[in-house]
Amino acid sequence: MATEKGSGITAYSVKTKTKNVPMVDPVIDIKSGRYIATGTDGAGNKMAAIMGKATAEEHVKNGNAKKGTGWS
Repeated sequence: MATEKGSGITAYSVKTKTKNVPMVDPVIDIKSGRYIATGTDGAGNKMAAIMGKATAEEHVKNGNAKKGTGWS
């Protein structure tokens, strides 16, 4: 689950097993009605986080993430 810490998107890193890792250059896609942010952590490990519509739109509006596929 994505959480908001400061101004960027943070998520759980499966590889390093740490919480609230900042996501670098996130892109939010809509797949099957779900908003999924994908990006990397500081070390280049891939990360993904699922969030709600309001949170996703807020991150795009603030410039924290880019729109990916599925946006109308």
